[in-house]
Amino acid sequence: MTSWQLVRVLAGLFILLSLLLGAPASPWFHSQWWLAFTVFVGLNILQSGVTKWCLLERIMHRLGARRGD
Repeated sequence: MTSWQLVRVLAGLFILLSLLLGAPASPWFHSQWWLAFTVFVGLNILQSGVTKWCLLERIMHRLGARRGD
């Protein structure tokens, strides 16, 4: 898997986890403050799309993930 694919997989997992913990209808509801984490992940995805730079992608590359095109 390339670094950009890993970033998107992690972002998707983080969004689903935060919705699971932050949505009042969820059986694993903990606190609505988990939805702030969803906003944070979404803003980071938006920022990386606009600037074409992502810190997590750079970290993944340095940990050994192939660079994607």
